Amino acid sequence: MALNSLGREIPESYAGKPLIPYGDPFAIRPVGTVAARPLKRVNPGEKKLLSSLREAIEASGLKDGMTIATHHSLRNGDFLLNRIVAEIADLGLRGIWIASSSVHPVHAEIIPHIKSGVIAGFQCGVNGLIGEMATKGEISCPIVVRTHGGRARSVIEGSVPIDVAFIAAPCCDEYGNMNGYYGPSACGSLGYAQIDATYASRVVAVTDNLVPFPVVPVSIPQTLVDYVVVVDRLGDPAKIVSTTTRVTTDPVGLQIASYAAQVIEAAGLLRDGFSFQTGSGGISLAVAEKVRNAMRKGSIKGSFGCGGITGYFVEMLEEGLFSALMDVQCFDQEAVQSIGRNRAHQEISADMYANPFNAGAVVNRLDCVILGATEVDTSFNVNVNTESNGYLLHNTGGHSDTAAGAKLSIIVAPSIRGRLPIVRDRVTTITTPGETIGVVVTERGIAVNEKHAELKEELIRRKLPVKEIGELQREICRVTGTPRPLEFEDEVVAVIEYRDGSIIDVVRRVKE
Repeated sequence: MALNSLGREIPESYAGKPLIPYGDPFAIRPVGTVAARPLKRVNPGEKKLLSSLREAIEASGLKDGMTIATHHSLRNGDFLLNRIVAEIADLGLRGIWIASSSVHPVHAEIIPHIKSGVIAGFQCGVNGLIGEMATKGEISCPIVVRTHGGRARSVIEGSVPIDVAFIAAPCCDEYGNMNGYYGPSACGSLGYAQIDATYASRVVAVTDNLVPFPVVPVSIPQTLVDYVVVVDRLGDPAKIVSTTTRVTTDPVGLQIASYAAQVIEAAGLLRDGFSFQTGSGGISLAVAEKVRNAMRKGSIKGSFGCGGITGYFVEMLEEGLFSALMDVQCFDQEAVQSIGRNRAHQEISADMYANPFNAGAVVNRLDCVILGATEVDTSFNVNVNTESNGYLLHNTGGHSDTAAGAKLSIIVAPSIRGRLPIVRDRVTTITTPGETIGVVVTERGIAVNEKHAELKEELIRRKLPVKEIGELQREICRVTGTPRPLEFEDEVVAVIEYRDGSIIDVVRRVKE
């Protein structure tokens, strides 16, 4: 074991690969070149359209121990990964690694195939029962949790080679041109799949909406696609939405949103050219609503909204408050419909969005990002991976990427959740390092990282409830009491990889 710079014990290796302990957000510099894929040639008259998913798996050359990938743009409405794993199991393959952009609760259906050895492990984050069971020791499968930008980096640099990418293609032609804009399973941006299509050794487009050649517009071109398969249904796009996409009406949430919006204004960020990202939860959207009103009042023309896009940001685009939306993933049907009609609603890859090892990611251009948390500690470290019971239930998403890139990252969270304090002496799991967090906003007060001393002074001058984070923690614990520390076994069930490939923390098996 070695200690990383945040004091977390990191094993020397995991799942047969050496680990690099986390140092700081910008310590690691890339070396070498991007990963290569085999050269190919398709002659005139050769067909790519195959009769079944099984035929495509066989044609791809998938063998024991190889790695597959899917994208999660259909989120909890995705049907494809479950179906692929079932076909792989029927073919008798074993030891397959999954390197999808994310795994969701709907994919609990593959748990029997983990237990049987068909699936060896996950080179990606997991949401829901798979992570919970791994943390309890009920299944054994290595899990490497990555940020959205970190996953793109790992594929592009070749540390996670994808043997076969299966891409859910809501609109596709028989030569493999595709987009996610149209069709019964439309999901909008294919920003995660663009990386897989570019770097996987074999690419299979799977569609439930085969249209005449050529598909227009093209999100992923025919030049990257080996085979095309038609299935009855890719998924249920109604389940793309995983949280509320309405502004909260809860008084606690509205108070938090009010404070957060005042922090943004006090920071001097609300000006022409303002760039902004927020999540799809009720508090985040309440912050966006207040920012929207301030932009209207000040006749401010923003530069871009970013990240997973909701209908709320579409309204701000169409109102003229932003010049563009930079969209790696659509979070609701309003966003899906917008990307097909608004030229200023720009589809971007996960590489362009947040990869730290390229010539400049979009997150580097963010003025402000609004983020959530399951826990924050008195060093401003944030946990979004594990819950208060220690179970691994959530992927990292773009949390660490945006916090590192934005001028100001703001955590919004109620001070008490499930009768437990949000601010701890030490978070259960570090997802995002405190040195990249600017401000923590709760209904009980605002804690400002010392690196933003001028902002802190301005908030105090405006008579906002600024408190030292330790003071905020003690105040909350006087209400909730101090939680009993969780107990863990030595066994590491998952590693939390920072966006640069270093290991910021691990998840251990919970003592029952």
